[in-house]
Amino acid sequence: ANLVEELISPARIPFEVSTAAMKLAEQVIQSFDMVGLLAIELFLTAESTLIINEVAPRPHNSGHQTIEGNVTSQYEQLLRAILNLPLGSTALRSPSVMINVLGAPNHRGAAIYDGLEEVLTMDNVHVHIYGKKETKPFRKMGHVTILDTSIDQALSKAKRIRDTLKVVS
Repeated sequence: ANLVEELISPARIPFEVSTAAMKLAEQVIQSFDMVGLLAIELFLTAESTLIINEVAPRPHNSGHQTIEGNVTSQYEQLLRAILNLPLGSTALRSPSVMINVLGAPNHRGAAIYDGLEEVLTMDNVHVHIYGKKETKPFRKMGHVTILDTSIDQALSKAKRIRDTLKVVS
């Protein structure tokens, strides 16, 4: 559906790519000469080329995992910048995976969150439902952030959540 399937933090990319991404991001924000939060979404090609997909001067869904996954979330960081307060640490609390909660294919109408109670019993799983009353195929209805001691364990939980939590009508 042309949406992010999962966000993995820290990213599983070589150090050189991470360094190049940080440098590119710094160049972009400096070229805008702005203060605040600038979300920069990058794509990494099979040839290890970085491509800027999108920039947004606001919190971005690609950074929602920072709510639980980082010491300072993108939302708190934005407020600190606006209020001219010292920026907070962006250090990871733990490895994390974020998945989007999407409307199931072939479902339109009043949203029903099938499997939600089971997902809510899982340790270190943080469910964010956006409160949209109506669902339709692939409509973003929320997200889930999974924290764990390793990315592999978080990815395993993410698969279980995707298999369990369905937004139907």
